[in-house]
Parts: sequence; structure tokens; C-alpha cells
Amino acid sequence: MAATSLIAGMEPDLVTAPDLISVLNELRRREPIFHRPEFGSTRADFERMTAEDFWEIGASGRRYSRRYLLDVLDERRGAAEPHALETSDFQCRQLAVDCYLLTYTLRQDARVTRRSTIWRRASDGWKIVFHQGTEVAGG
Repeated sequence: MAATSLIAGMEPDLVTAPDLISVLNELRRREPIFHRPEFGSTRADFERMTAEDFWEIGASGRRYSRRYLLDVLDERRGAAEPHALETSDFQCRQLAVDCYLLTYTLRQDARVTRRSTIWRRASDGWKIVFHQGTEVAGG
């Protein structure tokens, strides 16, 4: 198989099923997580929006616990956003009852990352279960 044929089929078909469009629209308003003050800006807000067993993998490849992330968010509170944030390419997939994977691209100046967030719909609102950011080589 020629290299151009391999590259042409490399990207997955990221289409959200029609019955998930309302979920997609709800969740995309909440991304990028922890950067939407209308959904919260205090530690208590971030505790409410994350599952107790939340964890993430940063673009560095490091794993971060919920407690560590909440501590970092406490330190950053009130600081100006360091970069303009631009999101695109949203896709939503249902993983289980009330559990969804939201993927998208985040551009912060010249830095481009692919983001994945697992969300769970709970009786008290949406909860973030897991998040990962992976830097795109060559932006």
C-alpha cells in the first residue's frame, strides 16, 4: 500500500450520531474544562464538576490526580488567561448510559492539542470523569 493511501485513511471519521447532538451542544459549551467561568471558578465549583475519582493525563504525558489539579486551579484563580483559547472539531460518542466521550481540538496561540473528556450525567449535573490533552506535533 502506498504511503499516500495510508495517510488518506489515517484520520477517523469523527461524526456525532444525530441523537447525541443535544448532548454534544451541552458539553461543548463546557470546554475547555476549567476555563469557563460561567460553570464555576472556585475550588468548590471544580469539586462539584469533577467526579471523586477524576484524573487526567496532561499534554506532557504526566498523570494528575483530582487533588493535585484542584490545588493548581486554586493557585491560578484570579490570574488572567495566558492564551486565547480556540476550540474546534467537536465530536461526541456515548460510552455507556449517561457516560460520554467528547473530543475536540484546542488551539492556544501556536500550540495545538487534541482533547478528550469523559463526562457523566449525574443527578446533580455533569461530572468530568477523565481528561487528556495530547500535543499535535508541528501544530
